[in-house]
Amino acid sequence: MALKAVHVSDVPCLDQVPENTSLGLYSTRFSTGADVGRSSFRIPNFLVIGHRGSGMNMLQSSDRRMKAIKENSIRSFNAAAEFSVDFVEFDVQVTKDDVPVIFHDNFIFSEENGVVYEKRVTELLLSDFLRYGPQREPGKAGKSMLRKTKDGRIVNWNVEADDCLCTLKEAFEKTTPSLGFNIELKFDDSIVYAQEYLVHVLQAILEVVFEYATDRPIIFSTFQPDAAQLVRKLQSTYPVFFLTNGGSELYHDVRRNSLEEAIKLCLENGLQGIVSEVKAIFRNPAAVTKIKEAKLSILTYGQLNNVAEAVYMQHLMGVEGVIVDLVKEITEAVSDLMKPSKDDDEEESLPEGEGVGVVGQMAGKSKPQFSQRELSFLLKLIPELIHS
Repeated sequence: MALKAVHVSDVPCLDQVPENTSLGLYSTRFSTGADVGRSSFRIPNFLVIGHRGSGMNMLQSSDRRMKAIKENSIRSFNAAAEFSVDFVEFDVQVTKDDVPVIFHDNFIFSEENGVVYEKRVTELLLSDFLRYGPQREPGKAGKSMLRKTKDGRIVNWNVEADDCLCTLKEAFEKTTPSLGFNIELKFDDSIVYAQEYLVHVLQAILEVVFEYATDRPIIFSTFQPDAAQLVRKLQSTYPVFFLTNGGSELYHDVRRNSLEEAIKLCLENGLQGIVSEVKAIFRNPAAVTKIKEAKLSILTYGQLNNVAEAVYMQHLMGVEGVIVDLVKEITEAVSDLMKPSKDDDEEESLPEGEGVGVVGQMAGKSKPQFSQRELSFLLKLIPELIHS
């Protein structure tokens, strides 16, 4: 189904999903499915979520870890599962012939006879999409894969451990069953989508999820406000989180421009939580309190989540999980930093301001430990550091 760009005024009201849409189809497929109303949904432990598997590919980076394994691939998902990650996050789009596939970028680039060309993923048939990169059939060569970097350069998509492109169905079938999936519903920021198109795409994705998920934990997330509302209306089995950069970029759709708007969207549409860019949380620590008071969950993404100290600080602030690229390093750090210390009870009994200091020792490794006064000071200092 081709994309349809329309003006905002032409988009139907989302208060009602079209009459021919089966609202209950996806909430009753399994007798074991749980209804995840906002009041009942809770994240039990601090989550570490692998970004696009075991980490996104930054092809221009000098850090080999950012080019180790092809992102959004079965190989990357299973590599992340070797560590104590709770979920992997990945991006799902739907091909022209209605097959959900896993790919982040809106366009896929290749080169033929010295000429670089691009194809929009959602305008490709599945068979065309799968022709890019390594092929499943031994000895068969696929089309070259290039990538456009944020600064506009076109570079070869070279990684140390490559893998084939894959469908959502294959991810369910070939990935460790206990590994949770944070499925980002991917849409192009530059397009205003008709509601009919969004419903069509979401139903194609939900069909696969409800047929193959079984007991695997699932979280849906999206930057697209209308898609967030619709996927919540179309099913009540899995939680839906709204993605936001918290105002670091501004959009015509005001619902995307602040954490306050994100909270409002969630409350008005029964969403279960927010996934914020981490800097937005550090710039505005009070937002975490507002989110928690609204009985919403809060996760974060961003490069600062590859710094163990920043992750631990978020844990102290009340953030419930982080999406990270350096899966090995951060899972190990979280395990060490958040493991109960034998001195914890003694420290908690000390009067405010009389803790053991900013750094304590645990299991031979450094564990930051803050008194309430120190934590209050850091929460005031961090926004100044982020803004500077």
